[in-house]
Amino acid sequence: MSLTSIVGKFFLPRQKSLELHQERGMDLQHAVLQQLLHHGKDTEYGRKHLLNHTHTYEEFIKNVPVNTYEDLKEDIDRMRHGEPDVLWPGTVKWYAKSSGTTNDKSKFIPVSSNGLHRIHYQGGKDVVALYLRNNPNSRLFDGKSLILGGSHSPNYNLPGSMVGDLSAILIENINPFANLVRVPKKQTALLSDFEVKRDRIARETFNKNVTNISGVPSWMLSVLVRVMELSGKKYLEEVWPNLEVFFHGGIAFTPYRSQYEQLITSPGMHYMETYNASEGFFGIQDNLQDKSMLLMLDYDVFYEFMPMDEFGSDNPTIVPLEGIEVGKNYAMLISTSCGLWRYMIGDTVSFTSKNPYKFVITGRTKYFINAFGEELIMDNAEKGLAYACEQTGAEVSEYTAAPVFMDSRAKCCHQWVIEFAKEPTDLNKFGDLLDQKLQELNSDYEAKRFHDITLQHLEIVKARPNLFNDWLKSKGKMGGQHKVPRLSNTRKFIDEILEIQNSSVYDAASKVQ
Repeated sequence: MSLTSIVGKFFLPRQKSLELHQERGMDLQHAVLQQLLHHGKDTEYGRKHLLNHTHTYEEFIKNVPVNTYEDLKEDIDRMRHGEPDVLWPGTVKWYAKSSGTTNDKSKFIPVSSNGLHRIHYQGGKDVVALYLRNNPNSRLFDGKSLILGGSHSPNYNLPGSMVGDLSAILIENINPFANLVRVPKKQTALLSDFEVKRDRIARETFNKNVTNISGVPSWMLSVLVRVMELSGKKYLEEVWPNLEVFFHGGIAFTPYRSQYEQLITSPGMHYMETYNASEGFFGIQDNLQDKSMLLMLDYDVFYEFMPMDEFGSDNPTIVPLEGIEVGKNYAMLISTSCGLWRYMIGDTVSFTSKNPYKFVITGRTKYFINAFGEELIMDNAEKGLAYACEQTGAEVSEYTAAPVFMDSRAKCCHQWVIEFAKEPTDLNKFGDLLDQKLQELNSDYEAKRFHDITLQHLEIVKARPNLFNDWLKSKGKMGGQHKVPRLSNTRKFIDEILEIQNSSVYDAASKVQ
């Protein structure tokens, strides 16, 4: 009997209880809201917003405002300095460092003990539970798990308090049993220098029996490439013959899928998407034949949704789970046991079904281009690129796009900087296919492109190798959960990236001379 078949029995009760998501989604969410209100009523925030007298959803939305990070920043900073009972009962010692806001380089998301166990770790357990349910012949626990993490550092020098990537917080606090089946060693996993970490992970793992890998697709691919360099093999299954699944999240997998499929040719390889963020663990792909994810309804997370066509308006509609419509694009709000109350997380989702509630991530509230009324979202971009790659045989490793604003002739366009893992033979054809698909996917984009009256044909700048990594390195954001902004309504990011591209071209020309 394999170790997996033994360990798998411990997941059977949870697999059974997850069936409640099929029929009792709203009951689960109602119970979560009541539990959050009960715990939050004796905090400073709870007293200020009358949580002790809040018993219904209608009272909740009346008493508690919608919050962004800027709204909670001062309270969070007081918590970081050791003040108890501010947004959540007790003292919170862990803070997940996330990408910044308009006014700050970084956000520091509280991770309470409740949130750590009842959101983040529960999500990890459920990923395994659902995977084993769908793959009864799995040998997941008969080998090692390669978990790619970030790093952490002291928080204001308070004893026992740390800030860092969520993945580092999870590794630091992980159950000792999990360490028996996890690689690399903790010291390596928590290194802050990604280039050093990448090499050490590869050296520590290429001779292990790795059965599953977990992490952000872009950074994991970099590690796997190093594994291949050290091993001298052509395919990853020659190094790890029992590798069976990649649990991935953090960024869209679509741009990387073909590269992984070339690296891992085993027909038994699975790819399972998760929606885990610094703010919480929200969704799991429970059916590998369906790209949508199951919304996890019985964690310490209460969900609300704002239609994106009302985003930014003075009085937008906000609905709980029972008010959503399938196919509509929503900004997601969460209330959690980490002290985030009606918090605008910044992600956008669209539901594909109810009972169970399943959804796809469509982008970010700030990752869009709407400079000319075209309302291009990340989901459009991902699908457009996937189509152009499929038609031309190209492979995209990284990209970003932004508007080129109107000139004196009232002409404008979108500029895309794309780093190819495999270049198309005809870049102009690739651009035509991308443009055509975007028009097919987005009627507003199509209208603005009509006869080139306003929005001109998109422009593609071919990025030199490692351009995006060099940009991230210049920002001190290599590794961990850092990611390239895919779409932006301003030119801030793309101009910085192009400056590095142009300076490197100049440097190369100077050396030739």
